[in-house]
Amino acid sequence: MPHVVVVGGGLSGLSVAFRLTQSAPDITVTVLDPEPRVGGNIRTESHGGFTVECGPNGFLDSKPFLTGLCIDLGLSDRAVPASDGSRKNRYLYLNGKLRKLPRGPLSLLTSPLLSFKSKWKLLTEAWRKPPPQVDPNETISQFIARRTTQQVADTIGDAMVTGIHGGDPELLSVAAAFPRLVQMERDAGSIIRGFNRAAEERRANAKANGEKPTPVRMWSFREGLREMVSAFENHLGKSLITGARVATIEQSASVTAWEVRSERKSWGADAVVLACPAYEQAAILNDIDPELAGEVAAIPYNRIAVVALGYRQQDCPGSQDGFGYIAPQNTRRDVLGVQWCSSIFPDRAPPGSVLWRALCGGVHRTDVVDWDDDTLARAVHQEIKLAMGVTGEPYFKRIVRWQAAIPQYVVGHVERVARIDALAAKHAGLFLGGNAYRGVAMSDCAEQGELLAERVRTYLAAGNGGG
Repeated sequence: MPHVVVVGGGLSGLSVAFRLTQSAPDITVTVLDPEPRVGGNIRTESHGGFTVECGPNGFLDSKPFLTGLCIDLGLSDRAVPASDGSRKNRYLYLNGKLRKLPRGPLSLLTSPLLSFKSKWKLLTEAWRKPPPQVDPNETISQFIARRTTQQVADTIGDAMVTGIHGGDPELLSVAAAFPRLVQMERDAGSIIRGFNRAAEERRANAKANGEKPTPVRMWSFREGLREMVSAFENHLGKSLITGARVATIEQSASVTAWEVRSERKSWGADAVVLACPAYEQAAILNDIDPELAGEVAAIPYNRIAVVALGYRQQDCPGSQDGFGYIAPQNTRRDVLGVQWCSSIFPDRAPPGSVLWRALCGGVHRTDVVDWDDDTLARAVHQEIKLAMGVTGEPYFKRIVRWQAAIPQYVVGHVERVARIDALAAKHAGLFLGGNAYRGVAMSDCAEQGELLAERVRTYLAAGNGGG
């Protein structure tokens, strides 16, 4: 019976393991993770009536892979959609004020965020043909400025990148970080036309399935994203081994093709999947292929501090019917953005209270992550006070620091991943995955996990392993 060892118990690794056990019950799977718990950056905590997400806050249903995974995990009746307000109302903090992001032509025309020239360039983007040749190493900022204006890139584009990657649009590759935008320009001739086509396809698919078409939404579960991790644990059971830090892997001359070694134990495997962070993969690969390890190690990460604060509702004037706000990274503020968690999902705060979550740090403010808890909490409170006019102090706080939070797909990432794929292919039975390569969102991890599981299954079905 073939045996697969998956190194890394985050969403990517858990997805690979679950899909393998589903599609190929003759394959045994072992998942190794150095932490005392699986789930990676997905971690939900409960404190005095507050439900705090320490990592991602939810997931979008824009791709079928993650929603399908939730169905197969038996989580359909536990799923909770984000509020309508959080979908419709998103803000930027610029020039000392919260300013609502436009959602359509009419709101764009009246928005104070952009000049008339930028508004016109946005409204007419659908009629702007792409150039005959596009720079494959175009940054996100260059791409957006080319399609619209530099002002759009510096405001809306920067906010988009800050909110998803905590990165700099002048450093990140658009082809790597937002391949869908590049494909839309290539296939539809424009971004607006591409989104319109995608909406038409979504409506057609819904009609074909006898369903009512709905816009893309964010989702979580009644008790937070930890429910997904718990579902994986229930399905995979004893296949999950925590507290096991893999030091090396080596190709074996014995019955199995690979030997996976931790500090205290080793496992034979017919195939090995590395789904841990890139820097951990590099350390594991260094002995067997220094060149491959060097390419993987070159993928940078940013640092993020998550600061969750709880306030009494009476101290929070105005409406918080929305997702929250972003402070574009080019403003270099102490926070990257604030999510209004108790407005996005119900029951995230005790009655009469609100829970807001700030993200701090990113590529240009790494110093903030090193501030002590009191200094960091005070800084976030001051930012919230400026933006939202709170009149009281927070009575709850929880701070979590991620020293390597989100991989940064800098210019050259696509070419680097191609080199990594070519080098890894020289080692039969070795597969590399995780969010360091082809998407950082939860939906990307589920998609890549499913595709990677199919590659492993096909490899083993061809007679590789099972000795």
